[in-house]
Amino acid sequence: MLTFFLVSGGSLWLLAEFVLSILEKMQTQEILRMLRLPELGDLGQLFRSLSATTLVSMGALAAILAYWFTHRPKALQPPCDLLMQSEEVEDSGGARRSVIGGSPQLLTHYYDDAQTMYQVFRRGLSISGNGPCLGSRKPKQPYQWLSYQEVADRAEFLGSGLLQHNCKASTDQFIGVFAQNRPEWIIAELACYTYSMVVVPLYDTLGPGAIRYIINTADISTVIVDTPRKAVLLLEHVQRQETPGLKLIILMEPFEEELKEKGQECGVVIKSMQAVEDCGQEHLHAPVPPRPDDLSIVCFTSGTTGNPKGAMLTHGNVVADFSGFLKVTEKVIFPRQDDVLISFLPLAHMFERVIQSVVYCHGGRVGFFQGDIRLLSDDMKALCPTIFPVVPRLLNRMYDKIFSQADTPLKRWLLEFAAKRKQAEVRSGIIRNDSIWDELFFNKIQASLGGCVRMIVTGAAPASPTVLGFLRAALGCQVYEGYGQTECTAGCTFTTPGDWTSGHVGAPLPCNHIKLIDVEELNYWTFKGEGEICVRGPNVFKGYLKDEDRTKEALDSDGWLHTGDIGQWLPAGTLKVIDRKKHIFKLAQGEYVAPEKIENIYIRSEPVAQIYVHGDSLKAFLVGIVVPNPEAMPFWAQKKGFDGTYAELCANKELKKAILEDLVRLGKESGLHSFEQVKAIHIHSEMFSVQNGLLTPTLKAKRPELREYFKKQIEELYSISM
Repeated sequence: MLTFFLVSGGSLWLLAEFVLSILEKMQTQEILRMLRLPELGDLGQLFRSLSATTLVSMGALAAILAYWFTHRPKALQPPCDLLMQSEEVEDSGGARRSVIGGSPQLLTHYYDDAQTMYQVFRRGLSISGNGPCLGSRKPKQPYQWLSYQEVADRAEFLGSGLLQHNCKASTDQFIGVFAQNRPEWIIAELACYTYSMVVVPLYDTLGPGAIRYIINTADISTVIVDTPRKAVLLLEHVQRQETPGLKLIILMEPFEEELKEKGQECGVVIKSMQAVEDCGQEHLHAPVPPRPDDLSIVCFTSGTTGNPKGAMLTHGNVVADFSGFLKVTEKVIFPRQDDVLISFLPLAHMFERVIQSVVYCHGGRVGFFQGDIRLLSDDMKALCPTIFPVVPRLLNRMYDKIFSQADTPLKRWLLEFAAKRKQAEVRSGIIRNDSIWDELFFNKIQASLGGCVRMIVTGAAPASPTVLGFLRAALGCQVYEGYGQTECTAGCTFTTPGDWTSGHVGAPLPCNHIKLIDVEELNYWTFKGEGEICVRGPNVFKGYLKDEDRTKEALDSDGWLHTGDIGQWLPAGTLKVIDRKKHIFKLAQGEYVAPEKIENIYIRSEPVAQIYVHGDSLKAFLVGIVVPNPEAMPFWAQKKGFDGTYAELCANKELKKAILEDLVRLGKESGLHSFEQVKAIHIHSEMFSVQNGLLTPTLKAKRPELREYFKKQIEELYSISM
């Protein structure tokens, strides 16, 4: 039997079971005798004293060890010395650059034939052999695919149709795209790039006031939308004479004649996307490709206060950013033609669009979710993606769900034990999904993502080191974390392959330099390796559309982007984001407080899903609003001796006290000063969300809205605690 396993290369799980079955038959005295080997001087006497069963067991164990040593997984080879992932640039005032690439010059592009977003897609068309490009599915149906050539043709047809409807083949022509992720979004984008037009994404969660502001600021006369509902929303703005420049709405989905008539009343032409494509096919115009320095997209960031800001990004900005990613990963997990990406993060944001650009550039496929995040797992099982871009909030949900299913102390202990064994492998550089621990515990988790994921990229917000460490082990794939913002085209740092430590966001990308500057009011100093994060390079944006004041605030005269985030250089040359400059306030005693830093510490509390830390310059201490985790909190409460439904637990005053104590414990462990600790909390049972207006579309807290929403509770917390 053992010979069969070895010859056939059976799983270590089966081999382990075989060994365990033999060891179980051994007498306790024999096992003890084996453990006392150092006390036996005569090796021959030792073997003569062992029974035949014991000798067979030892032989089997030796065979398995030999098999393991010859077939053991190899550690991933990092592309640089992980103890020195960045280096200081000479005469730069402390700026650092990536050590990957070897050239002092910042990377502007990876391929000579892909220096604009138009060329990126044409390259994918060429190397894919007209393979599948964009996929979508209906409920309980397989994915249906458009080929690269079909996408390219439809983009030319649509672009030519736009030219027939008074649009210009120019970077002065801004086209609004107001739709959820779907193939037509990409076709509309490519249509703009084919004729040097500029894409301006719109999205529901900006709110009607912001949409009106964007249309007017960008002088948008044409908007491509997905549903009649959104067309009606736009027409209402025109009816109220709020967006007089809007003249054409193009719909991806079918609509009633009544909508067209309503448009005529407002002076707006309503047409189907298919009709515009047909028109363009009849009047086909030769492509007018853009140059790298031409504007490609104006990405309006929602922000937490005031009107949105339109970040102007060129084709060269986007290409430089994803080229930096390619350079970092080129020797380890380079994108392939058979790669498949699941698209569900909003295309209106640069993180998703940069990752997709990497896939198109290499002839891969992008499959879109059905539009309902609750069905994402079903979509992934049907699609079997290899690349999975996520945000930390989704990773947290996965982590919480996994542990909520370990509903007994024994199951939880086994799960944690298995994770620790795999995490030990990860620390040694081994990433795999075929270990005994995968067989016993993690294969079902991997199958819920389609079973083929080889790379996860997370960004947009801080990720919990605990969650990242666990998922790197449980998912058996490479998990990378990036840091950046829209103004540097999504990313400016990226974790290095082979560095599977957590608690930092990696080293600078090869397309940009990063430096820290003093922040006197928060007591951060560059001589301590701390300060505001500043970025400079070909991925940094050109400024905000028609907003010189905000542009000057963000970009200094030397071209450095001031992010407003506080960073710290770690000994290995990686960057850790430790604070936020913009959201700071003074307490009554004159101490500065950065609430986001405190929230990032408190969010590690097991029963906490979300937290808002509030302070007031007229008060001497902080208070907090806590949303417990519906899946993790009941189990945590049970360990503390509390029972009841989620609603009952949220109303339990003793449990609230226990949660507060846990927050304070974490704060002390993380070195918070006493004035940085919350003194009282309110438990809120409903999650902060985009829908209830308490989160931005990128899932950042809207602090003014949270302050107003919980005004009564905050006042009560202060009155009780005085």
